[in-house]
Amino acid sequence: MADFFATHRATLDKALETIRTRGYWSAYPEMPSGKIYGETAKDDGEAAFKALLGKPFDLSQPSDGGSVGEEVSPYGLKLGITYPSASADTLVSAAKSAMKGWAHATPQERAGVCIEVLHRLNKQSFLLANAVMHTSGQAFMMAFQAGGAHAQDRGLEAVAYAYDEMTRIPAHARWEKPQGSKEPLVLEKQFRIIPRGVALVIGCSTFPTWNSYPAFFASLATGNAVIVKPHPGAILPLALTVRVAQEVLKEAGFDPNTILLAADSAEKPLAKDLVTHPDVAIVDYTGSPAFGEWVRENAKGKQVYTEEAGVNSIVVHSTDNLKGMASNIAFSLSLYTGQMCTAPQNIFVPKEGIETEDGHKSFDEVCEAIKVSIDKLLGDPQRAAAVLGAVQSTATMERVNASRSLGRVVRDSTPVEGMDEARTATPLVIAVEAKDEGAYLQERFGPISFIVATDGIEDAIERAANSAKTRGAITASLYSTDEAVVEKAIEAFGEGGVSLSLNLTGGIFVNQSAAFSDFHVTGANPAGNASLCDSAFVANRFRVAGVRRPVAA
Repeated sequence: MADFFATHRATLDKALETIRTRGYWSAYPEMPSGKIYGETAKDDGEAAFKALLGKPFDLSQPSDGGSVGEEVSPYGLKLGITYPSASADTLVSAAKSAMKGWAHATPQERAGVCIEVLHRLNKQSFLLANAVMHTSGQAFMMAFQAGGAHAQDRGLEAVAYAYDEMTRIPAHARWEKPQGSKEPLVLEKQFRIIPRGVALVIGCSTFPTWNSYPAFFASLATGNAVIVKPHPGAILPLALTVRVAQEVLKEAGFDPNTILLAADSAEKPLAKDLVTHPDVAIVDYTGSPAFGEWVRENAKGKQVYTEEAGVNSIVVHSTDNLKGMASNIAFSLSLYTGQMCTAPQNIFVPKEGIETEDGHKSFDEVCEAIKVSIDKLLGDPQRAAAVLGAVQSTATMERVNASRSLGRVVRDSTPVEGMDEARTATPLVIAVEAKDEGAYLQERFGPISFIVATDGIEDAIERAANSAKTRGAITASLYSTDEAVVEKAIEAFGEGGVSLSLNLTGGIFVNQSAAFSDFHVTGANPAGNASLCDSAFVANRFRVAGVRRPVAA
């Protein structure tokens, strides 16, 4: 058996150090450079992706003999890949049986296997980038970074937290209780990490790896078998992940069925059967609040972690860099066509306007500055394609079309020039009054945003923070040169359970969340009940069982 723990000990130690210091570190390079990944890596990855098209996906796991597969790239390519299908009972039974050996592995053995999986996934980053690009619609660079390196960092972060929590508990202890003049009572104690059981990870279509890897590796590292249920439109990235994990488990002497793929179709979904299966102990879900509510109501007695929808807000009070502010907002609204759980939707601006380095700007002038910045950013079709990518779902396009009537259109959404085969849309920006809550106080997923005219800055902060508290939010942003306003916002958004970014005008955007440093989702509002990653995200995935025996003093 390979000693994967020894191989990757330095990487784990650095991850453990960084989750405590919260500084910048990445284990996996985010730049698709031939100098890093090999001069032929890009071409090899594309060739490997093309070799998968139109064929059954090679995966050795229990099956009912059937197959599923209906992935169509938002860029117009029909993947034609089929995956083995199986019932919930078949998958859970196989996972439960395979877990017996994995549950007895040490925290060191499990951490080593997990980091070896991540290491091999990193070596396949160009293949994964193509898979993520052609299922989610992300542009290639974003697919490589968010779908590859950043997702791998998030997976490693979960392994580090899991290892840290498990190794807080000693494997052995000698317990002596003084008895005065008598001999002390002495016990030899052993402590075993007991996994909760079979874990289910339900993936999403827009970020199939980034949103799934933390749960995948947190459950695996803590000794649980894992069943991965991808979105039917984005199976390939997680199928590749499962295949790599099965290979490493087998090499390490464990049953590869410790990790299983639950591929399904929209016509015959598996998620509900898996969530309600009595032998599934942990459920991780990313997706819409409607199904998230169903999961929470029906996964009774199970440990449930969710990331659901939120209404993310920007509050504008004042700025000393109007151009920088507008450009930063424009990029945040445009990146991946607004299909990020961190993307801002509502921009709250006092109706009397704001103060800038160029003097007072009216509400309409702020709207125009944002519009002009979006137009400038997306004016070059090649750059627009790289920033926007494609739209994953036809439902998002329908939502854009239905939203035009919700207020005054500041900037209309249009297709991207030169991407005729792809499903594309530029940002739709709508101006509304604060009283028009029916328009903006629900998540309208995709490239849809509202500039909301409020009765001053206090009204703006209160509305934005309250929407986080009641509707959920993952990100929030404030622009203000007044420290008193900043302090009010920090307090208000803290009470709303959402992290706050201040005065972003450069190369950092509110959409971004850095592994090992930023806590993605707080778990303190309706946008989700867990944070990626913290101790709470891993600690309830295992329990501790003790063995005591008397020892002669």
